[in-house]
Amino acid sequence: MSFYESAVPAYLQMLGSLSASLKKAEAYAAAKKIEPDALLGTRLFPDMLPLTRQVQLACDFATKGSARLTGSDVPSIPDTETTFDELQQRIARTVDYLKTYKPAQFDGAEARDITFPSGPGKTTTMTGQQFLSNFSLPSFYFHVTTAHGILRMCGVEVGKRDFLGAN
Repeated sequence: MSFYESAVPAYLQMLGSLSASLKKAEAYAAAKKIEPDALLGTRLFPDMLPLTRQVQLACDFATKGSARLTGSDVPSIPDTETTFDELQQRIARTVDYLKTYKPAQFDGAEARDITFPSGPGKTTTMTGQQFLSNFSLPSFYFHVTTAHGILRMCGVEVGKRDFLGAN
């Protein structure tokens, strides 16, 4: 399986399911007369990031992970979204960005050294294989899963089928 096949379809599937879950959350908030900010600002635990930031980070890991694996310029995307609509737009932009990649752009990614920020003033270097398997995909799934968990905790009727999205 190519690196393209390991990364891009997974990112696209989960971003699609995240988008659909956010639509359910928006409808739930409207039906229950809940301020959208109450859902968007919810955290699983006080020291964790809120729903809005989980969505932003999921998009970042898909975008930046693909850019790094292909040796492309890593886009800088400001985190300014504060509404369901703005988060949907960010997901849509991420999906459009991912769809610009061609499988051949990932050729040789497994052996490419990838250096990325790993904390304030720190960087880490891994091979593309390590980066995809041990950092990029796990981080992406962590943020999508956390967003899903926040929605479920808030009472939004999302389950495993929603999480997996269309296959």
